[in-house]
Amino acid sequence: MSVIRNQMQRMASILPEYPVVLSMRGVDETLCSQIIAEIGDVQRFRNKQDLVAFAGIDATPFQSGMFESRDRSISKRGSPLLRKALFLVISCLMQTSPADDAVYQYLDKKRTEGKHFYVYMMAGTNKFLQIYYARVKAYLDSLEAVA
Repeated sequence: MSVIRNQMQRMASILPEYPVVLSMRGVDETLCSQIIAEIGDVQRFRNKQDLVAFAGIDATPFQSGMFESRDRSISKRGSPLLRKALFLVISCLMQTSPADDAVYQYLDKKRTEGKHFYVYMMAGTNKFLQIYYARVKAYLDSLEAVA
């Protein structure tokens, strides 16, 4: 298992977005490799909502005529391995409680609002993916501008 993990980390470290993802709070070398592998090229997504939908963390639509549901679950149409890796990142953030991290602040806000555990964990995962998309896309765009 450690041989495979080392190979996975070695291959991921070659990718240009590796240092950006690794610098994010809650992400270690193993999770960084898993997240990059599951998401792939960020530039194939038009916007951050497409990435969130790809992960399957977006809420399913539920409306008919004038009726609009308020109790919806996540779509789960994306990669379960990506959702698990992201859940581990958010769990790590919850354990370390970095007060200066935007994702943790958002999680804490949702928790103090009285949201259910899975509700604020998925909201935090959604926020993490949005920040991931913005940082990685900006970094890759800056590399293209230099080249």
